Amino acid sequence: MNAPTFHEGERAVQARVGVRERLEQMGPRVIRDFMPDQHRAFFEQLPFVLAGTVDAGGQPWASVLAQPPGFIRSPDPQHLLLRARPLRGDPLQDTLADGAPIGLLGIEPHTRRRNRMNGVVQGVNASGFGVALSQSFGNCPKYIQAREPVYVKEHLSIQPAVHTATQLDDAARRMVAAADTLFIATAYAGDSAQAGRAAGVDVSHRGGKPGFVRVDADDTLTVPDFIGNFFFNTLGNIAVNPRAGLLFIDFDRGDLLYLAVTADIIWDGPEVRSFAGAQRLLRFKVQSMRRVENSLPLRWGEAELPP
Repeated sequence: MNAPTFHEGERAVQARVGVRERLEQMGPRVIRDFMPDQHRAFFEQLPFVLAGTVDAGGQPWASVLAQPPGFIRSPDPQHLLLRARPLRGDPLQDTLADGAPIGLLGIEPHTRRRNRMNGVVQGVNASGFGVALSQSFGNCPKYIQAREPVYVKEHLSIQPAVHTATQLDDAARRMVAAADTLFIATAYAGDSAQAGRAAGVDVSHRGGKPGFVRVDADDTLTVPDFIGNFFFNTLGNIAVNPRAGLLFIDFDRGDLLYLAVTADIIWDGPEVRSFAGAQRLLRFKVQSMRRVENSLPLRWGEAELPP
């Protein structure tokens, strides 16, 4: 790759944690400007994919697309084609446009596999859209709850109710408090010409035991940040742009909760030590919510917590 593997926010976080020199050597070998064949085949077998985009006001959103397996196709190592349109109420309805940056996370919970692909949207039409690749890389299987998704076709006849507010309602609070999984979208907000392929949008997975997200009375969420791959794509984006989008899934009902938040990183102190296993904390202040009932056309098997 002829462009930086990491932008200045990612490099700053890596330096703070003491892994910058290692990532300087390793990064170009594992973050590629093409998809390996196994990544291409992996995306093609999935019944859903997570997407991160940014709206016209600069707010990142985490979204989900779901269709029967095979709805994603990779015609070559630099492109994905997705035969899917945004779900009702999903912010992707407003953010999906030709030329828009997008981050994709393919995740197969029951095998704990996940791969990332960041790029640019192209060819939006009535049946779907394409993505031209900027970066491709894999993620480790840590903290993924092993539950198997099955696409439910009859779900298409249901018109889900959409609830919007500037603060969490009681149903949203219950959803967050019970969660063992969330997805977070963040976006680079610096000099894109200088950052090159490292600029754009990321969408990432976070997992823990049920209740790992603490919900405070003022709509502040606190999430432990466990040890990972040290790329710090999410934290690096937050270091230069504190706005983020969270997505929670109710795996029993198919409800989706989209949150627009501002993020802060708590690096150390007694509060960090109070969360078992946390390297640091992510603190989110909710700015708005969008809760869509019975939205996701997937049904899930029982969850098996990771080791």
